[in-house]
Parts: sequence; C-alpha cells; structure tokens
Amino acid sequence: MSLTPIQRLLLVEDNPHDAFFLRRIFNAPDAPSTEVTHVTRMSEAEHHLAARPVDIILLDLGLPDSQGAEAVRRAHAAAPHVPLVVLTGLADEAVAAQALREGAQDHVIKGQVDARGLLRVIRYARERKVMQEALLVEKERAQLTAIKMTHSAQHDSLTGLPNRTLFNDRLTQAIAMARRNRKNIAVLFLDLDGFKHINDSLGHSVGDKLLQSIARRLVDCVRRSDTVSRQGGDEFVVLLAEVEHSEDAAVTARRMLESVAAAHSIDLHDLHITTSIGVSVFPDDGLEAELLIRNADTAMYQAKENGRQNYQFFKPEMNARAVERHFIEEGLRRALERREFALHYQPKIDLKSGRITGAEALIRWTHPTRGAVSPADFIPAAEACGLIRPIGNWVLREACKQARAWVDAGLPLGTMAVNVSAMEFRDRNFPDGVFSILDETGLDPRTLELELTESVLMTRADASEATLKTLRAGGVRLAIDDFGTGYSSLSYLIKFPVDVLKIDQSFIHHMAANPGDTSIVTAVIGMGRSLRLVVVAEGVETKDELAFLRDHDCDEAQGYYFSRPVVPQQFRELLRTGISPPHLLDGSNGEPSRTPVILS
Repeated sequence: MSLTPIQRLLLVEDNPHDAFFLRRIFNAPDAPSTEVTHVTRMSEAEHHLAARPVDIILLDLGLPDSQGAEAVRRAHAAAPHVPLVVLTGLADEAVAAQALREGAQDHVIKGQVDARGLLRVIRYARERKVMQEALLVEKERAQLTAIKMTHSAQHDSLTGLPNRTLFNDRLTQAIAMARRNRKNIAVLFLDLDGFKHINDSLGHSVGDKLLQSIARRLVDCVRRSDTVSRQGGDEFVVLLAEVEHSEDAAVTARRMLESVAAAHSIDLHDLHITTSIGVSVFPDDGLEAELLIRNADTAMYQAKENGRQNYQFFKPEMNARAVERHFIEEGLRRALERREFALHYQPKIDLKSGRITGAEALIRWTHPTRGAVSPADFIPAAEACGLIRPIGNWVLREACKQARAWVDAGLPLGTMAVNVSAMEFRDRNFPDGVFSILDETGLDPRTLELELTESVLMTRADASEATLKTLRAGGVRLAIDDFGTGYSSLSYLIKFPVDVLKIDQSFIHHMAANPGDTSIVTAVIGMGRSLRLVVVAEGVETKDELAFLRDHDCDEAQGYYFSRPVVPQQFRELLRTGISPPHLLDGSNGEPSRTPVILS
C-alpha cells in the first residue's frame, strides 16, 4: 500500500535531547518531506490537535502532565483518526503493551532505533491506521445495511408503515400482554372504497401519493402505543393496543372514517375517497392474531355490504356469510368460461298504447351444483372482487347481439336497456368499449339504452358528465335507474344529457300505504315531463298501481303485472304477439294469476 509523504507530524516529547535526535531524522535529505511540530506537554498537544490537523503523532509516555496509558487515551480522544506511535524507555515494555491496547499503532524504544527503522515504523503505523479506518467504515456500512434490510423486511416501502409481518408480531405480543393483564385489544381492518378507479383513471403515481396521504391521516388518528400497518394494495390494519370498552374502538373507527373522507389535495386534484372498517376485539372475537385479523376482515365486508363508509363490529353469524361470499366469488371466477350466465329480458310497456317499447336485460347465473344464484347475492360479490367488468362486458355484448337478432327478424323491439355498474362506468375506456361492441354486433346505437344509478353519476360528477356526453354524442340513450333513492340533485339532472328517469320500485310498492311515496312518484313524473324525459315506473305488480300511474301520465312501466323477466325465446314471442294477458300477482301466495289486463 502506498501513501503520500508525511506532511505533518506532531512530536510530543519533553526531553530536549530526544527531541533533537528525532527532529534530525526527519530533517535528513533522504527522509520524506515532513513538517514537524514539537510540544513538551500533553495539554499543548491537545491544544494543537484542536486547532490544526496532523498526519501522525509521535508520543512520549513520560510527560510532565500525562504518563503511560493516560497519555495515549488523551491523544486518542483529541485525534481519534490519527495514527499514534509511542516512545518508551528500555524497561517500559509493560507500559508499551498497555499503550497498544489503548489504540496506539506501534511503539519505539528510545536509544534503540535508527532513522530507517523509525521511518519504517511510522509508515507501517499509517498503513495500519488506514486499513483499520477502512475496516471500520465497512463494518459500519454493513451494520447500516443490516439495519436498512431489517427495516425493509418489516415495513411497507411506499408508506413506511409496519407491514404484515411486523404487524402480526406486534399483535401477538399485544395479545400476550392483554392476556396477562386481563385487558382488551381491538383490530380494525380498513379497505378503501373506489381506490382502484382513482388508480386506473389518474395513474399509479397519484394513487401512491393518495395511499401515503391516507397512511399519515390514519397514524394521526391513533395513540403512539397503537400500530397502523399497510397489508398491501388499499388495505390497512390497525392495532389498538389497549381498549377499555368496545366503544373506544368505535370512536377511533369514526375518527378514521371522517379523516379519510376529507379531500386529499394531490397533484392539483382534490380527491375524495372513503373507507369501510371492520372491528374485532380480543378476547371475545378470537384468541390468536390470525383469527382476530380474519374476523375484522369479515366485519369489513359486512360494512361494504351495508353501503360502505361505515364500520361494523364482528358477529359470529358473519362467518356464515363470509363462507357464502367466498363460495360465490370462487364460482364467479369460472362462470364466464363455463358459460353459466344467461340473460333474461323484461318488457317495458307504453301505458297509453299497451305496446312493448323495449326490454331490460337482466343477468341470471345457474351454478353447476347450487343451481340458480340470486343477482342480489352475486352482483355485489362481483363488484367486490373486481369481476364486474368482464361480466358487465359480457352482458352488454350478449344484449346487443340479441337485440340485433330481433331487429333483423323484423320484431318491434324499440330499445335494449343494460345496467352499468359504477366500476364499469368509471373506467376511462368505457365509452370506447361500448362503441366497439356496437360496431362488432352491428346494432344501431339508438337502440341501446344504458341505465346508471344516481350515486354512480354523482360521484365525480364532472367526469360523469363528460362520459355521458361522449355516449350521447354517439347515439346511445341514457337512463337514470332507481331515481329518488340517491342524491336526486335537480341541477345535475338538468345538466346530465339523459333521456329516461326510472322510478325506483320501492316507491311504487309503498304508494298504497305511504302517502309520502305517492307524492314522490307524482313529483318525479311531473319533473320528467317538464324536462321532456321519458318516465318509467319499475316494479309494477297491481292493477291499482297501474291505474295510478296512468292517471298521472307516467309514460312507461315494467314489472310482474306485465311479465316476469323471461328467456330470449319467450321474449321473442312477446314481441310477436304483445302482452295479452299479462301476469298479475293475486296477493295471496305470490303466484301469478291469469287475469287479463286491459290498458285502454
């Protein structure tokens, strides 16, 4: 190893004869160019080292103000990174050995060293010090790496929160402590509502920043003794290390719901998102970490099913629903490829002429072992697990193919209505997908009617308006489904380019018993007529309901009074012959009667 010549040497020696001999060695013509500073006391050496850097220290161990190991310690403290060679007498071997243990690089016995030997000792001392420093740096780097690696193994790289592994460890420790102290702990499982849409529409960079913003807010909602972790994706799990009562967990859950829902300002976007929370409590809901997390997850799904942006405590009966949901989700993943889905069609009737004005396509699923599965069960499951898009795409394509087939057969179809889920509608490529299917099937866009709920349209209303205008410009008809159950904003109803209002069947069913629902139906009909929209009443089942709707100039209706949803062959026959006689529920056992219906 080669070093640059010594430039600065500090000689600490109180004997003038020894100092003169040493200085003469360094001033020799063949010696390396050396700047020698000579001091006689340790205090002077400390003062010099504090003021100026040196390359090596040559230290006598018999100074007036410091001797032996103490002198070495003081020199090392004043200049910890400077190599040190000590000067000892012939009988001072023990002192020299102690000096080496204290950090000196080497020692020289006065009177027994020549110039060549002294210079060699100093050069080797510098080389060993350089190697020691390098090894120390490498050791520190290795230790730091082991600490970056340990942290990475236990923390989420995006948010910096504890990950699943560290959370499980802390939860296990908290359970052990709670068991000893007979305390309660709570686990909160959070899943964001609609995060995938933001991620897909605005990009992963915005999505990542949103997750970081949410992580910070969740941490602000808990105590330092609690743990907020990111499990992956848009799922977070929180450990409340000690709770006196279940209401304590409820307070935290409500705080989190409110905090997450407040606008997030990210890259010039004001983003709005909500979360659903499930809560489990030790020891009532489980004695082990895995079970507590699983039960909190189960309760979170219940919160989703209850309308989202709420929290639910775990209840044992939720497990049965979780098993059922898992069964449905697993079945849905195979249903498309196994062709287990089918479309049934329910007619819409013009209340003045009695003619069929169109059909609504309704999906049905026949499971190979379970048989018929209700849409009320599998549609929410499909939305929750992300399968609603391929299923919705299949429904749209099949409905358009069927509509084209009836039109080609010369049958008076009118319009084909297809329901669109929130996840489908919020996809930025949704209009392109619709027009692609229309081109593929050859169906006139004016024959297609897309039904969307108010809640879907009012979430990010500006983006909804743009999508609706794109679809409308391409000739597609647009309907607001279940009108009256959502936001019901008149300003946006005027703003949105829609063609049809569909009155939710709950208002129709309750008209006889609840005058308020009668007023709502009347108001919607009047609003629709003033805006020149077609008003369709859903779920009509009785002659009295029909009479009321006709008396108040409702345009169209659909429901069991006219026909249940039927298979394509039966609907083809309805198009050919008309509705005569329609089905009427007699109210006694739910079975359809054959009482003829006269519309005029």
